[in-house]
Amino acid sequence: MLKKYTQEYDKALTPRLVMEEASRCLLCLDAPCSAACPAKTDPAKFIRSVRFKNFKGAAETIRTNNPLGSICARVCPTERYCEKACSRCGIDAPINIGAIQRFVTDFEQACGMEILEAGTPNGKKVAIIGSGPAGLSAAAFLAQKGFAAEIFEKSEKAGGYLRYGIPEYRLPNSIVDYEIARIKKLGVKINTNCEIKSVAALSQKYDAVLIATGFSKGKNLAMFDGCKNVSTATEFLKEAKSKAGKIELPDNVLVIGGGDVAMDTVTTLRLLGVKHVTDVVYETFDEFRASRKELRTSQENNVSIIDGFKPVAVNGNEVSFQHRYTGAELKVKADIIILAIGQENELDKLSIPSEKGEVKAEGNRMGTSNIFFAGDIGHAEKTVVYAVGTAKQAAADIAEYLGGK
Repeated sequence: MLKKYTQEYDKALTPRLVMEEASRCLLCLDAPCSAACPAKTDPAKFIRSVRFKNFKGAAETIRTNNPLGSICARVCPTERYCEKACSRCGIDAPINIGAIQRFVTDFEQACGMEILEAGTPNGKKVAIIGSGPAGLSAAAFLAQKGFAAEIFEKSEKAGGYLRYGIPEYRLPNSIVDYEIARIKKLGVKINTNCEIKSVAALSQKYDAVLIATGFSKGKNLAMFDGCKNVSTATEFLKEAKSKAGKIELPDNVLVIGGGDVAMDTVTTLRLLGVKHVTDVVYETFDEFRASRKELRTSQENNVSIIDGFKPVAVNGNEVSFQHRYTGAELKVKADIIILAIGQENELDKLSIPSEKGEVKAEGNRMGTSNIFFAGDIGHAEKTVVYAVGTAKQAAADIAEYLGGK
């Protein structure tokens, strides 16, 4: 089963299938798919290039707009964005944009293409706290504008949630390493095992500071305080990926939660050989927050999903639930319990005011200071592609603030 966890679950399309998929494109003049991409990767343009077998041009389009193109091709919930807006939705089915993007970025990697270039140094230095998707993307955009971007990461390796959260079967660490190596070639310096204690002090040493720390801490419920057999999904996923799936697990695991992180958790458990995985979800299926793709993957791996129940009590290894609408009661026993009920930031450690997990500020800047922010802690959806989009805007704002172009 370990082999299944370490191999990509979704197989890449063959060149022939990619060409067939690209040929379905209607070549819209004002392509709605491009308008719907949070990172403005411009799928209409790169699909047009693929259609005419210009794979190099397609790769250039993706890279110049999205420095994490290989990653987004694998983990972006495209059914919410570009594919939802695809004009073919009204005819048959949307174009598989994610698969085409993956083919192009895989082609780029196989050919050793070097598309992005560092800009002429302008003498300005920018410190970035966090090496997740927002931090890495912002560093890439800033480096191309001539800024000296330096990342500070508290963990042993760079990548943030990309490395320590998204499972290997969805996003291999080899892809994360590939993207980071490309960004380093732009002159970006990455300091690991380096936790920042004072943003104010950092802002005195650098011309600007970007906070991109994300939502790294899993939420807990008070009723589970002190329970020895309870952990959070972020803790579990980090351990599983850090150890390449080589962890010991019991035969019976209960997961509470129904978002994408919960689906990653239950599928990971099954791929690592856990016989009985039960997922109890607060939302009913018509309210589900997880992407259809991740839900389908968990169902294909025979996860038992029970919807519409909220936890009301815990007694040792038994959790009691009550249905939100019918009042029905449910009790589930498990060897371990994993909470996948959301994440929260740790901005308090940086003395940054926040409200409902987001920075209390307008736009991407903290008032009139030289401190900016991007990613999950901003006012945006908590996805990798949105992190890239906010990083692009934050980099542009920093450049404008420091007098760049």
